[in-house]
Amino acid sequence: MTLDKSWYTEEWAGQGSAISLKIKNKVHDERSAYQRIEIYETETFGTLMTLDGLVMVTDRDNFIYHEMMSHPALFTHPDPKRVLVIGGGDCGTLNEVLKHPGVELAEQVELDERVTRVAEQFFPELCASNNDPRARLRFADGIQWVADAKPGSYDVIIVDSTDPVGPAAGLFSETFYQNCLRALAPRGVVVGQSESPLFHPDLIRSMHRALRAAGFREVATLNFPQCTYPSGWWSATMAARDTALSKFRQADKRFPTRYYNQEIHAAALARPEFMRQL
Repeated sequence: MTLDKSWYTEEWAGQGSAISLKIKNKVHDERSAYQRIEIYETETFGTLMTLDGLVMVTDRDNFIYHEMMSHPALFTHPDPKRVLVIGGGDCGTLNEVLKHPGVELAEQVELDERVTRVAEQFFPELCASNNDPRARLRFADGIQWVADAKPGSYDVIIVDSTDPVGPAAGLFSETFYQNCLRALAPRGVVVGQSESPLFHPDLIRSMHRALRAAGFREVATLNFPQCTYPSGWWSATMAARDTALSKFRQADKRFPTRYYNQEIHAAALARPEFMRQL
């Protein structure tokens, strides 16, 4: 990350490219026990949160990511009642999960409590459901949480993680996915952010292999735009233990969204030729 008087720039390591956002000022800067958390006010993307110098969320485009991390998986499951969100400290994914009236419990397990507390201050719209009686905020190690979960505890597990480096690396392992499979009830679905298809195809391929090796029956990658993330093209990889990923309950959608709909769900599952060849 570089910063002059008016621009925030994140260089995308190894890709010869970067993103820059014109800023008004920095409004928050702290170092938690795990990472540096910074908040900027930008000219055209609203509030920006970065963790260790990397873009995490902006007002302008976060709805695409949060909707695609939550609704495809929840509409794929025939009747999701118990949902686990690993990571997701800004609470945007949790907020989308709780739009589903059938959800009875939504647990969010985030390692760094300060990310959530800062989000509550600067992104209140993302944290609007934090006091929902169905929500449970846990500040703990998500990998250990899943390892300790009782068999069949959840219908959907959403892995809203940072990049697969440091403590987050274990969230992309076969062992973690085996624990997810055990923690899922019959017809359970897991979905995790899987980086850029253009910049990180090897990661997506390794996730498919690890999920299948862990015992999931079907695996598919969802594609969607995310202009402030590396390459502007992002993905989430979804797996089911015994549910067809091509079937979804879009007719049950009773709440407004800004990006996700039935056509987007189907289109996001389409694979470009280079991804087929992976």
